[in-house]
Amino acid sequence: MITKKSREEIKLMKIAGDIVAQVHRAMKDAVKPGVSTKELDEIAYEIIKSNKAVPTFLGYRGFPASICASINDEVVHGIPSDKRILKEGDIIAVDVGATFHGLVGDSAWTYAVGEISEDNKRLMEGTEKALMAAIEKMVAGNTLNDVGGAVEDVAKEYRLGIVRQYGGHGVGRNMHEEPFVFNYRAGDTTILKPGMTIAIEPMLNLGCDDVYEHADGWTVSTLDKCASAHFEHTILVTEAEPVILTKLAQK
Repeated sequence: MITKKSREEIKLMKIAGDIVAQVHRAMKDAVKPGVSTKELDEIAYEIIKSNKAVPTFLGYRGFPASICASINDEVVHGIPSDKRILKEGDIIAVDVGATFHGLVGDSAWTYAVGEISEDNKRLMEGTEKALMAAIEKMVAGNTLNDVGGAVEDVAKEYRLGIVRQYGGHGVGRNMHEEPFVFNYRAGDTTILKPGMTIAIEPMLNLGCDDVYEHADGWTVSTLDKCASAHFEHTILVTEAEPVILTKLAQK
């Protein structure tokens, strides 16, 4: 069942979203050659805890960290490690969640490590554009098929593969709620209604659509080893324009 959120729940989700945005602001400065993904995880943990929130990912189904840190051909769920050192030319997707008074904010962003290839620039630009195109469709009365179709259209424009086994999801009291959101036209006629809060998260690849899960039970990579990018915001559907909940609050 898809749950619509109350005004109080939305207020708390905005606070959680602001905390997540603070983490991403810090990631923008911290991501550079020579930094380990463990260091990034520690930065995120401190920001979340200093805001009196809980790292949503830490302990979730046994996940051992506060962020997912996925490098190059890793699509999602990369586990931070002091042995994973960023190097010039890498791209890294950082996914993070914060829970504030029981409500969750969830957002991912992909960062360039130093100077990157033209292909990786195209990948990142296309995936971010797909996210924004999908957000524009998050209007009451539209369907989830409209949202997925917006991602698919941009993926085709940029000649990018679409990860089909993973997608967006409802978010609120739990990190993963109904509905599941496909990043392509899957024929989902679910109608968007005011009060719905949904994480939209295109995952697009330079190569094929196909992915596989590593032996660690978490990390997902592209089958052909081509790079992947991941961008995500938590969105509130309203009677008017969609509201991005995972951005810095206006002080």
